[in-house]
Amino acid sequence: MRTLPPPTPTLDIQGLRITLPGSARPVLDGVDLHVSAGETVALVGESGSGKTLTSRSALGLLPPGAEVEGAVRVNGQDVLTRNGDQLRALRTGTVSMIFQDPRAALNPLRRIGDFLTESVTLTGSMSRTDATARATELLQAVGLDDSALRKYPGQVSGGMLQRVMIAAALMGDPALVLADEPTTALDVTTQAEVIALLAQLRQRFGTGLLFVTHDLELASAISDRVYVMYAGRIAESGPAEALFAGPRHPYTSALLASTPRLDAPLGRLAAIDGQPPDLRQELAGCPFAARCHLATEICDHQAPAPLPVPGQSNHSAACHHSDRLEGSSVDA
Repeated sequence: MRTLPPPTPTLDIQGLRITLPGSARPVLDGVDLHVSAGETVALVGESGSGKTLTSRSALGLLPPGAEVEGAVRVNGQDVLTRNGDQLRALRTGTVSMIFQDPRAALNPLRRIGDFLTESVTLTGSMSRTDATARATELLQAVGLDDSALRKYPGQVSGGMLQRVMIAAALMGDPALVLADEPTTALDVTTQAEVIALLAQLRQRFGTGLLFVTHDLELASAISDRVYVMYAGRIAESGPAEALFAGPRHPYTSALLASTPRLDAPLGRLAAIDGQPPDLRQELAGCPFAARCHLATEICDHQAPAPLPVPGQSNHSAACHHSDRLEGSSVDA
């Protein structure tokens, strides 16, 4: 029987290295990541680890003066080689983004309906009538009625605005949606509603979703696979269930241990001592070595390569001592 080639990933990042002017080391250092159609992938880590920059690379939104190596492909097309017109087409049809703060993304002086329809009408991909019909359909899909089209951003709640942002992200039938901590500014009830909504829309439209967050519990609830990022590198990646049940990198384990839980014993919440490495500081070995209780001399001088976890499919960790964490989710 003839073996069919694997489908092209919706997002395929290979060896992405980005260096900014004045930095002693890359902001992103050899990032490999992929998202398949209909799959939700979480990218987690502390603030400043490079999560947002990684996601924005899929749109070609890179800082001025950035030196870039590697490849970023969306539906097989390399984003980093696209010109201005090609990037605009990419951003209005193939890839869309849900930003952290919806109020900062919408013009308060324009109606929500104009915001939703503008991108597809200006590019000529839809007529005004078709765009309005599409916006109405998507607002209903996110639990709003068409009265929202006539309202201004200041007339609706933060939760409703985030729903509008989700509808806007789907206006052009994108193959990939980038969600950059879209629930950060929401209360827990609205957050749960938005997460459930994203899961439903992913199933309905078959869209690949890259979900950027610092919340491991949230990542566990929504994702099929997880990438844990630290200091611009992927520390660990794998299926969500396997990664959270048995982390194989001390950083992942420490993040899980520092997550508040209702069933946790009384006492002080665990914390990760120290600070992430400064961009003005070169790194010779593992970037987490200075904060890691398992670190030895090799960690200070040799950067660990990501290695597969024995017996676990698609689970890897970049750690010299990952075997010492086997079977533990709270060793930190």
